[in-house]
Amino acid sequence: MKKEESNKEESKKLLQAFVVPVVLLILMWSSYFLEVKGWISIRQWGIRPLELKGLLGIFLTPFLHGSTEHLFNNSIPLLVLGGALFYFYREVALKTLAWIVLMGGFWVWVSARPGTNHIGMSGVVYGLVAFIFFSGILRKHTGMIALSMLMIFLYGSLIWGVFPIKEGVSWEGHLWGAVSGGILAWYFQYEGVQRKVYQWELDEIAEQEELERLRNLPPDFENTHMTTDNWEITYEWKEASPSEPNTEPNTDQNTE
Repeated sequence: MKKEESNKEESKKLLQAFVVPVVLLILMWSSYFLEVKGWISIRQWGIRPLELKGLLGIFLTPFLHGSTEHLFNNSIPLLVLGGALFYFYREVALKTLAWIVLMGGFWVWVSARPGTNHIGMSGVVYGLVAFIFFSGILRKHTGMIALSMLMIFLYGSLIWGVFPIKEGVSWEGHLWGAVSGGILAWYFQYEGVQRKVYQWELDEIAEQEELERLRNLPPDFENTHMTTDNWEITYEWKEASPSEPNTEPNTDQNTE
């Protein structure tokens, strides 16, 4: 019975982890469909570096894509990485996602090439890869480290995207997205899932702290505190009260 309840709880948790990524996918595909049909025209509202209207692109650019291939290439990674983020790091998932969008987008607006228009969810994808990878390493959690290694296997080739190699690719968006994810992994490393700490590790830490305390004692500590030369002993005498029984041993009593 308990096992069935546990399985149901895990299934519920897994389904909940994909709610936000699926919502983002719907917004991405909907905006692209409306753009292709000519019903709206928002593609030009991406991040335009150092232009005032380009600030709006910080919030819009994840939902704007230039082609079906561009959209599809970002959709699968977003679903996989977003699900992993909300499943394994649900305590900080929303904050992480929001800050990747804001931090990465703002840095692109500040530092990217003038006269360019940066669109697409790829900056967020790079941020999620970096966050999940570095989170596992920093937390030293066996399961999360395994997830980090999986990120290398699946998306290790993305590293080339942070360099200005291919024309027409927002390498600045990739770069600042990854930097944002790495910073957030460090900032949130003590929130959410943590590795189990064993008693022997706590004992070792306590031993190290005690050794450090002893090393920091003043040089003359042993001479001034560990000898009897400076001790002062005070004796207090009082007469026994008549009502109190005499507890002194009787030295006159004969024994056989």
